[in-house]
Amino acid sequence: MTIIGAMRPPNHAVEFFDQQFRRPATDAALELNPFETLALPHLRGDLLDFGAGMGNLAFAAARQGCRVTALDASPAAIAHMQARAAAEALPLAATLADLRDYPIVDDYDCVVCIGLLMFFDRSTALKVLADLQAHVRPGGVVVVNVLIEGTTFLAMFDPAEHCLFTAPEIENRFAGWDSLHTGINEFDAPGQTIKRFFTIIARRPPQLPTPPTHPVPPPEAAG
Repeated sequence: MTIIGAMRPPNHAVEFFDQQFRRPATDAALELNPFETLALPHLRGDLLDFGAGMGNLAFAAARQGCRVTALDASPAAIAHMQARAAAEALPLAATLADLRDYPIVDDYDCVVCIGLLMFFDRSTALKVLADLQAHVRPGGVVVVNVLIEGTTFLAMFDPAEHCLFTAPEIENRFAGWDSLHTGINEFDAPGQTIKRFFTIIARRPPQLPTPPTHPVPPPEAAG
């Protein structure tokens, strides 16, 4: 199994999902979720699926012609994707990685990060988001989906490593990008709790405006 970067001890969320991914995959578990279905028509070319899980979206994208790099911190998920990619002869490379500090090297036509950033502390999540944005080619697309404030289902979170953003907090990070979709969705969860998600799909313009390095002086008053 390919491993990139030093793996720190996994947090509770990685262990939570790795246990789920070790169970035999049912047909329902391999179906696209609503956010993946929403993302798929926007994907083309070189795709980075950052936190791919079992790879449902990654495989759907590969079947429609994308060249996919799929990353996840779950050994079970990576083993599943590697075996499936080999069996189906699809252009998908799956790599085990600690996504809290994974060094992204290449640029991509599309970057997908669905259901991941809320499992990091706030500063790490914002750092990772900025790095993902920086590695999208001009004209490329980013899909980001996170749990946000109002979520009351917290069983999968590590108490020391998670955050719940507000929707505007994420949307404002895409100032200057072309917004293709934004939306908030709520789903019932176990124990009469709620999962509240925010999704944004945005296209990077050919040239993002560069923030000024020095304050701009106010215009002189007309005399």
